[in-house]
Amino acid sequence: MPPGSGFGAWRLHGLGDPDGLGDRPLDRDTIRRAWGLARPFRRRLVGYLVIIVVAAGLGALPPLLIRTILDEAIPDGRLDLLYLVAGGMVAVAVGIMGLSLVERWLSSSIGERFILRLRTLLYGHVQRMPVDFFTRTRTGALITRLNNDVIGAQRALTGTLGGIVDNIISVGVTMVAMVLLDWRITLLALVLLPLFVLPARLVGQKLQEMSREAMALNADMNSVMTERFNVSGAMLVKLFGRGDQEVQVFEDKATRVAEIGIRQAIHGRMLFASLGLVGSLATALVYVLGGRQAIAGTLEPGTVVALALYVTQLYGPLAQLSNARVDFMTALVSFERVFEVLDLPPAIVEAQDPTPLAAPHGDVSLRDVSFRYPAAAGSSLASLEGAQPAHGGDASDWILRHVDIDAPRGTMTALVGHSGAGKTTLAMLLPRLHDVTEGAVTIDGIDVRELSFTDLSHAIGVVTQDPHLFHDSIANNLRYAAPEATDDQLVAACRAARIHDVITGLPDGYDTIVGERGHRLSGGEKQRVAIARVILKDPAVVVLDEATAHLDSASERQVQAALADVLADRTSVVIAHRLSTIVDADQILVIDDHHVVERGTHAELLARDGQYADLARTQLAAAAP
Repeated sequence: MPPGSGFGAWRLHGLGDPDGLGDRPLDRDTIRRAWGLARPFRRRLVGYLVIIVVAAGLGALPPLLIRTILDEAIPDGRLDLLYLVAGGMVAVAVGIMGLSLVERWLSSSIGERFILRLRTLLYGHVQRMPVDFFTRTRTGALITRLNNDVIGAQRALTGTLGGIVDNIISVGVTMVAMVLLDWRITLLALVLLPLFVLPARLVGQKLQEMSREAMALNADMNSVMTERFNVSGAMLVKLFGRGDQEVQVFEDKATRVAEIGIRQAIHGRMLFASLGLVGSLATALVYVLGGRQAIAGTLEPGTVVALALYVTQLYGPLAQLSNARVDFMTALVSFERVFEVLDLPPAIVEAQDPTPLAAPHGDVSLRDVSFRYPAAAGSSLASLEGAQPAHGGDASDWILRHVDIDAPRGTMTALVGHSGAGKTTLAMLLPRLHDVTEGAVTIDGIDVRELSFTDLSHAIGVVTQDPHLFHDSIANNLRYAAPEATDDQLVAACRAARIHDVITGLPDGYDTIVGERGHRLSGGEKQRVAIARVILKDPAVVVLDEATAHLDSASERQVQAALADVLADRTSVVIAHRLSTIVDADQILVIDDHHVVERGTHAELLARDGQYADLARTQLAAAAP
């Protein structure tokens, strides 16, 4: 087969590229990978195809049985043959019904398990993606890949493949039966076949185009719903009084989805109506030709009826087979969209032979660390972002340059500086939410890139400025850090975080459902639950990113007292804007212009009268009456 021809050269041309897939070939590799995913179900799939073949063979028997009744049983007055053939018709119907039930069971079991396998693969792969991927990706578009596209891929395996096999067998068996009955009428009946092929190809290609466009429009609509239906999005809409405008935006997107659905329905109905018309013409042609021969006595009436019934069974599968290429390509679009996500490699990967860190001490160092955010093309997909941003092929400007830090075990290192200076980015290099561009981050002398994700996660605990709680009970949110924790351990952690009394005062205590993102709790309460969760994790290194930002003065003093005890033997990295929370830090680092410009204790930095001293005076002036 020459290059650029045949099965491996099918391409999607002229479809408007609504989802960013471009002019990618639907080649043998896509089919091979799809078949590889079906490996655990291949035996059932073969059984499913065998059932289809047998059912197609049985489906060819009723016209022959009717022919026997009309040509032999009735003219000869043979009641025994009439009863026998009628019984045979019932037996065939029962057999077809039984096979259809088995076929349905096999197709559903294969399909659902295939969906489970594909969704699990996608979910696991997405879980391994770095934070940059999630900051760029539209959640709704990603969920669409795990739902709609996975189901579309499953239909390609069971629906499309099974339909093609079914149609091929049906056409083959029907053609053989018709030729055996009368080859001349069979050839004349096929004269109208081109009238089937032409509309099937033209309308089929249009349906393929609309199918891809519908996928993109549904992903866009799902993204709007996902963003507006979470608590933060809903609050933003209400605070800015944009409810009516949001309804209009959603209606516009939903209207486009509805319009493409109507267009698909109309084109589909036009296709099958035209095919039905041609099929009726072919049936009429068989009755005219066969009837003339029956009147002339050269053909039995039962044979004419059987031929007419076979024509009705022939043109439907022929029409679907004439459009099989388009159907198959359309179904494989879902596989392409799934593989597009699976083929995006995680920018942060685990070491193949990680160095063990069973009992970390908590000695942290940063050696000549520089960092810049990677280019969008390396961490996300344009089709999931909605549009490729400008300069998407370029990395960001430098966030950190040549940073050196030593944080020995049991010490507190505070990071201060203006917003956007890179403090949080620097702290997030420790748990490898980002990887350094240059230099190295080490724990106990081991580069964090040489550790397993599990060991690194156990060694480091983080409390962010806006901690996330799942829509679950307080107890389950706490046990997210330690699934085997006992109730006594939960209580001890919450007492240390000064939140136990608040929890026991709730109607359901530790079984209280906190709502999405913990919005049923106040900011301070949510923050203290997050602190308790990290206490329960018991890490060697603790990162506090404005962990007391949402607390009032009284609560802040309580949590600071608790943290003083909890962090006594742990290394802590604290990001703070309020200098009152870090006056006792062992070292304070001032971050500015991508560098550490000052370092020392609170007293030393005040005496130096530099940026830190200016910041301290500014806060004191702001706090003065």
